[in-house]
Amino acid sequence: MRTFFFTLAALSLSAVASAQVAVRAKTLHTVSGAPIANGVVVIVDGKIAAVGPASEVAIPEGFQILESNVVTPGLIDARSVVGLAGIVGQKNGDQDQHENSAPIQPELRALDAYNPKDRLVDWVRGFGVTTVQTGHAPAELVPGQLFIVKTTGRTADVAAVVPFSAVAATLTTGAQRSGKEAPGTRGKMVALLRAKLIEGQEYAKAHAAAADSEGKENDKGGDKKGAPKRDLGLEAIAAVLAGDVPLIVTANRAQDIASALRVAKEFQLKIVLDGAAEAYLLLDEIKASGCSVILHPTMQRSVGETKNLSFQTAAKLKEAGILFAIQSGYEAYVPKARVVLFEAAVAASHGLGFEGALRAITLDAAKILGLDARVGSIEVGKDGDLALYDGDPFEYTTHCVGTVIEGVVVSSGETDR
Repeated sequence: MRTFFFTLAALSLSAVASAQVAVRAKTLHTVSGAPIANGVVVIVDGKIAAVGPASEVAIPEGFQILESNVVTPGLIDARSVVGLAGIVGQKNGDQDQHENSAPIQPELRALDAYNPKDRLVDWVRGFGVTTVQTGHAPAELVPGQLFIVKTTGRTADVAAVVPFSAVAATLTTGAQRSGKEAPGTRGKMVALLRAKLIEGQEYAKAHAAAADSEGKENDKGGDKKGAPKRDLGLEAIAAVLAGDVPLIVTANRAQDIASALRVAKEFQLKIVLDGAAEAYLLLDEIKASGCSVILHPTMQRSVGETKNLSFQTAAKLKEAGILFAIQSGYEAYVPKARVVLFEAAVAASHGLGFEGALRAITLDAAKILGLDARVGSIEVGKDGDLALYDGDPFEYTTHCVGTVIEGVVVSSGETDR
């Protein structure tokens, strides 16, 4: 058996790229259970085949062995623009997260805009981030679609886990337009969103009626009846109305969060609140609605609509029993990417604690994305996605010394912080 010790020096990826890997950890955080001292994870063909104390888990002969002080599940960023927002930050160059030609454009697919080879993807992966829900920025009323990817792969299609995971909507001043362009006010934003949802309802009804009519005509040997002309945007809205994908609504002020909940109730939508800076003012309402929250980055600037954000909101959501995740998010003034590892660390020190912070960027994030059967914890049968650290992951002086995705070491050594 070959043993590889992760150090602060970069390690050759080609030497350890394999789907037959075992990882030894002085402390193994499975998240789904208690931490395991001197733990072992065995990965076979990209899936976790065994996990437990070294005294109970045998490592098959010939497996490559990685060793680290601390191992966690691969981190999950539940809302990002990485891959659409590039590392160079040049408008008309690597910034594809904001299309400003129209306020409502649910037909825009993140899959078509994602660049898996952008250095920003590699950078966040170097901190242990293995799964990301990314897509169009909350800069228009309906900016486009989101999708879920692993932070590896030659193409977007290869990287994609869920090619169409959600439609994004924005109820913040960031989606308002100037001059006589609409929407220019909060009332107009909600009115336009309602109108698009109603249009989607009518579109879905018309297609259902056409399909029913076609079936009856076919039974009689008659001619087919034509369905309404295909509309990509309304197809996406119809998927939201049918509950096939959620509507992820960016809202920070309490009044906007209330509007999002109101629209969701009216149309019986599955929504996820995004940002939610003032969520602590509406904990009862959010809890009663049953929706989850992808909370703003803990260290986001507290200006404008986020001026009332709190480092303790994550802890309050946990105390209220509301499912939430911590995200990297998007801020127009720095179109790059934050790191969920750091954002969770600050939340941990403001009441959330280590376990709560780790869950917010692993298992609970996976639950919100509907992927908890596949990622988010270290359990037999799940993807072999791991993050390896030389100390407490939430200590700034700690380094991520290895990232494993489906049994393949995709990052190793020290990442610039």
